[in-house]
Amino acid sequence: MISVADLELRVGARLLMDEVNFRIDKGDKIGLVGRNGAGKTTMTKVLAGESQPTAGAVSHKGSIGYLPQDPRTPDMEQLARDRILSARGLDKVISKLEVARAEMASEDSAVAAKAMRRYDRLEAEFMAGGGYAAESQAATICSNLDLPDRILNQPLRTLSGGQRRRVELARILYSDAETLLLDEPTNHLDADSITWLRDFIKNYPGGVLMISHDTGLLDATVNKVLYLDANRAVVDVYNMSWKRYLTQRETDERARKRERANIEKKASTLLAQANKMKARASGASAAQSMLKRVDRMMAGLQEERAAERVAALRFPDPAPCGKTPLMAEGLSKSYGSLEIFTDVSLAIDRGSKVVILGLNGAGKTTLLRMLAGVAEPDSGQIVPGHGLKIGYFAQEHDTLDPEKTVLENMRATAPASLGDADVRSILGSFLFVGDDVAKPAGVLSGGEKTRLALATIVASSANVLLLDEPTNNLDPASRAEVLGALSTFPGAVVMVSHDEGAVTSLNPERVVILPDGDEDLFSEDYLELVSLT
Repeated sequence: MISVADLELRVGARLLMDEVNFRIDKGDKIGLVGRNGAGKTTMTKVLAGESQPTAGAVSHKGSIGYLPQDPRTPDMEQLARDRILSARGLDKVISKLEVARAEMASEDSAVAAKAMRRYDRLEAEFMAGGGYAAESQAATICSNLDLPDRILNQPLRTLSGGQRRRVELARILYSDAETLLLDEPTNHLDADSITWLRDFIKNYPGGVLMISHDTGLLDATVNKVLYLDANRAVVDVYNMSWKRYLTQRETDERARKRERANIEKKASTLLAQANKMKARASGASAAQSMLKRVDRMMAGLQEERAAERVAALRFPDPAPCGKTPLMAEGLSKSYGSLEIFTDVSLAIDRGSKVVILGLNGAGKTTLLRMLAGVAEPDSGQIVPGHGLKIGYFAQEHDTLDPEKTVLENMRATAPASLGDADVRSILGSFLFVGDDVAKPAGVLSGGEKTRLALATIVASSANVLLLDEPTNNLDPASRAEVLGALSTFPGAVVMVSHDEGAVTSLNPERVVILPDGDEDLFSEDYLELVSLT
């Protein structure tokens, strides 16, 4: 259980929310919603104990499982299976059991006897942690999140970003924590995994709070909604289902507008009377009282919700280039004995739109990283064409320096000819205004990082965009703006995406299917494969 009392959160001088009060109790399934940058991720970090509020208190009772948007694993050499089992401490116990089992076969009777006694103690510890039933539960979770044994037996460093995020999600779900805090849990999941996750969350006995732009997930699971209103800097609590919340929120907003109109009308009448009475000496005192009453009425009036800010995007004309600005010949990649793909060749023509498809782990992100020049193939080569200028969007925002500010990250990629006013104008179109440009990239939410990474691409005048899940973490309005800008971009786009709407909006001419590297003309028949990849 988590209890929040009079919570206040700020980023610099900017107030995100004030006087926030709510509880997460057993059985609660809570959706935390609001536009990108409103403070959802910041609040979730405070709830998880990873950062401190500006004011107020957060109290915890029981264990917490927290899935951040960009999980960072301390030991990248750890096997994926051990990372998941570590949620209950079983990874170390199993490792010790294997050592004891080997020593029990020793020809030295003393060593064997000591190992047997140690094995008995470890087995008791293993059973206390859930034992074989817990292992079976972990296997079920992994299977439903598309984490087969071949992935679970690999070190984390060999996995794609999407695979590592599914490992972290499996770890949190397996932890059996009393409260789960999940930030965009459906990122990098295919359709079957999302369907399974909905049922898992719906039936989870503990409390769950999640940030998600997946309205299907929210509709299927939540019994309470926290709406973070960025304009009013408050959190409205709705103890109801998702569909009822959508209706009630609009009803509340209409009521606020009516209340404001009525109070403004009364205040205007009082103000007019006070101005008349001020003209008479005998009425000065009464006029002063009326003016104070007007001030009190207006001070207690809630601000009318302003239209929420949306990024207004347009990609600039790309830099000139040759007919085929980017080619790849005979690319191959393996991690140890695990072959990812072999002998993949492709040519990206000027202005072409290409989608890379393939099941999770087929090497889609790896191929994009090679095309972007940030990863080397085991064999084959990248052949840049005349005038090639690449803009690379990494799904884990690897292109951003978390220590640099928003403005410094932009300056690092923008051409020297782009003036400060132009850079700030581009940032403004991506909703980074005022003090926002001085924030370190590391403190941004997932949606804000996505917007900043896209802004750096806009500033670069790239003629080939390599986009790895560009719509992840975006609210619906910002997502629509991004897809609209991409649909009119005259340069080439190579995209990896689970988002059927994003692929449809791009209107690609071709698909490249991994791991074989087969090419085909795009048709609607491939849309079903998009959701499965």
